[in-house]
Amino acid sequence: MAPWTSADIPDQTGRTFVVTGANSGLGLVAATELVAHGAHVVLAVRNTDKGEQAAARIAADGGPGTTAVEELDLSDLASVRKFAARLDGPVDVLINNAGLMAVPFQRTVDGFEMQFGTNVLGHVALTGLLLDRLTDRVVTLSSLAHRLGSIRLDDLNWERRRYQRWLAYGQSKLADLMVAYELERRFVAAGSSLRSMAAHPGYSATNLQSRTESFQDTVMGVLNRIVAQGPEMGALPELYAATVPDLPGGVYIGPDGPAESWGHPIPVGSTAASHDRDVQKALLLACEELTGVTVAVS
Repeated sequence: MAPWTSADIPDQTGRTFVVTGANSGLGLVAATELVAHGAHVVLAVRNTDKGEQAAARIAADGGPGTTAVEELDLSDLASVRKFAARLDGPVDVLINNAGLMAVPFQRTVDGFEMQFGTNVLGHVALTGLLLDRLTDRVVTLSSLAHRLGSIRLDDLNWERRRYQRWLAYGQSKLADLMVAYELERRFVAAGSSLRSMAAHPGYSATNLQSRTESFQDTVMGVLNRIVAQGPEMGALPELYAATVPDLPGGVYIGPDGPAESWGHPIPVGSTAASHDRDVQKALLLACEELTGVTVAVS
């Protein structure tokens, strides 16, 4: 069978997608492809000026779909609530794409460790607040770095440990994956037609690799040019997870190449730790408590 590409995306006319972090990198590629196939895409972005520039770039490509730009700062739960309150009508697919990687220690407006607060808690709150308007699926972006992570339920926000940026990133991406698995379990238990799936981009060149504020930015910049695949390929797993009609919930999509670093999208495996059902359940409950948003499946 031929490898799956963006040309295989079915017609998305009449469908609405919310894509977080859609002004650059993987999110911009995903939004562009969805619009090219007829979708209406809400670009949920922290900087609306950059969002408008992205929307103009998408429009210049001439796709039949449409865009709307809405402000969303995932590191600020008040912003998440305002975004959800402004959003009108049903949403077919929510793509939890935005994220931070290996940034220096800092805290969100609400006092959470920045990577966990943005990558995980912001998206959990957004999912919970939009759940009653979703009609099809939630796609959550994880990472190969989930293999570095471990879930410390007693210290999710790095208050008891010495902060280590890559381990914090790994924890956040493992948590994203486990939340996606637990959300699918809730959908099944409730008899819902909604589906939850996860994806990872392999090693893809994006602006994440320039925001560690350390010498690692230079190193990763070189690796981006030598080793990494481009964002057009890196976005394929989330596009696959978001648009393949008969894809079952609970799957994890990644590249088919060596070590899942690059290639075309296929279902892939994840660590044994990611499949710990007790931790999955406890983690999502902890996220609900920290955000004050219940992910209630009707």
